[in-house]
Amino acid sequence: MVLIGITGGIGSGKTCIAKVLEKMNYPVFYSDFEAKKLYSSNHELKKKLKHIVGSEVYKDGVFQKDFLAKRIFSNPNLKEQISGLVHPLVREEFRKWANNQTTELVFNEAAILFETGSNQHFDAIILVVAPIEIRIDRVMQRDNLTREKVLERMEHQWPDNEKIKRSPFIIQNDGRPILNQIEKIVLEIERLSSNEN
Repeated sequence: MVLIGITGGIGSGKTCIAKVLEKMNYPVFYSDFEAKKLYSSNHELKKKLKHIVGSEVYKDGVFQKDFLAKRIFSNPNLKEQISGLVHPLVREEFRKWANNQTTELVFNEAAILFETGSNQHFDAIILVVAPIEIRIDRVMQRDNLTREKVLERMEHQWPDNEKIKRSPFIIQNDGRPILNQIEKIVLEIERLSSNEN
């Protein structure tokens, strides 16, 4: 089994690429979606979060995402601390999920693979990139955010040039066709993995 990470900055369109892969019958695990589930379902995580940021992080048992986001954006140390709790749990969920898949290639879509060091846990990484203005427009429309808010979120992710240095497979999601790019990369990964076996 070949474990492949799909990553890219906010607004790059990595989820769009993941959906195309699903249509091609490849299984895709969505790390951010899984993390959101864990915030609501993992009792140990809930207990630790309440201890670290205060009981207001859950209101009537419901996870308060905006409350946590505000606390994290104003405190980088807190962000690291919470990432240290959540990311190992997400990795464990991915491992369990991957073990139940039957395809040779298994994909994991995650926004901050490099930032968390999770890239080391994959056999290959596909980086999705797009020009910054396209990314800003996409996120402003998708999340109904101001330009300033989008730029603030971008500051918490590595710039593309840093990720490009570490990514052997890159998809340009700037309006040019993506299907042939995806197919070419998948074939190359399959070829490389069959050479290693």
